Amino acid sequence: MRLAWLHLHSFRSYPALEWRPDPGVNILVGRNGAGKTNVLEAIGFLANLRSFRGAPEETLIAHNAETAVLRGEESDAQALVEVEITRKGGRRTRIGQKSIGRTSDLRSALRTVAFLPDDLDLVKGSPAGRRELLDDVATQIWPGAALDQAEFDRTLRQRNAFLKQGDRDPATLEVWDTRLAQAAAKVMGRRARAAAALEETLVESYGRIAGEETSVRFAYQSDWGGTLDPTTPASEWAKSLTGALRERRRLDFELRTTGSGPHRDDPAISLGGQGSRHQASQGEQRTLALALRLATHRAVSLQTDRLPLLLLDDVYSELDPDRSKALTDALPEAQTFVSTTRLDEVPVPGRAWQVSEGDIR
Repeated sequence: MRLAWLHLHSFRSYPALEWRPDPGVNILVGRNGAGKTNVLEAIGFLANLRSFRGAPEETLIAHNAETAVLRGEESDAQALVEVEITRKGGRRTRIGQKSIGRTSDLRSALRTVAFLPDDLDLVKGSPAGRRELLDDVATQIWPGAALDQAEFDRTLRQRNAFLKQGDRDPATLEVWDTRLAQAAAKVMGRRARAAAALEETLVESYGRIAGEETSVRFAYQSDWGGTLDPTTPASEWAKSLTGALRERRRLDFELRTTGSGPHRDDPAISLGGQGSRHQASQGEQRTLALALRLATHRAVSLQTDRLPLLLLDDVYSELDPDRSKALTDALPEAQTFVSTTRLDEVPVPGRAWQVSEGDIR
């Protein structure tokens, strides 16, 4: 995949931008607040219809503007992607002349993998970050996974809304249990397969950065079903989750929320047979976080036969010289966008761009 050009109008700090990046490595250099991350965020939004910062859509629109427009063309497939965001909450997305409404429809045009400063939380943070990682990998490999996730989220909200009403009718809850378990089984299946795909490439990625071979495991686990085997049929998972929901029904009625399901699962990463969240050193955790992103890119590339764009947001400033060089040596030959405040911190050969005052030169 190659982003041939990028157009921004009233997006973040860019009143208007027309930019043709290099097909190889692009290094965006500028002071803090110059707008480097905004460019990476725009590229990521064109691919995922969401900010990798987790920012609400209305905050992406420039001050005193009512609408932001993002356009970009993927040169390999000659696919033009256009997104328009409005303060009223509407969003219009098109590929070429065709209007689309789902992120899954974008996957044929653009895929991205982003390295972010807070990636360390993937290893040492709460399970939510690891669940999000697996969901992202799943939707990049199997675009239909986004629909499964949306169906589960909707059903979970409906079950929780029923519980919050205080109605303890077991027959009604049984209906919601069945619906939730069926939707959840699809999500769990995708996540388990995504974890398996990551694990296949994670050992190599970690070894290339750490400079030594170490066993690395990425298992999809739940507090109600243990480690979930990716080969298990969805019907078996649905059956197991239905049983778990019944067992904690009284507690769910009391707490008025759903306590079992994919939204509570804890994907577990181990290093050398030990849990990485609490027992790995800070250096091992940082290496593992980088390896997770490399493994994501490799897994998506192998499964889709397309190289996603690489976005590295101020990553090198957090690394010591050895890890910086190791990461550089391990980067795939994909179109890459790197942001930095100092060009000498980035040991990657590429084209340097100066970012300042809403412009790139």
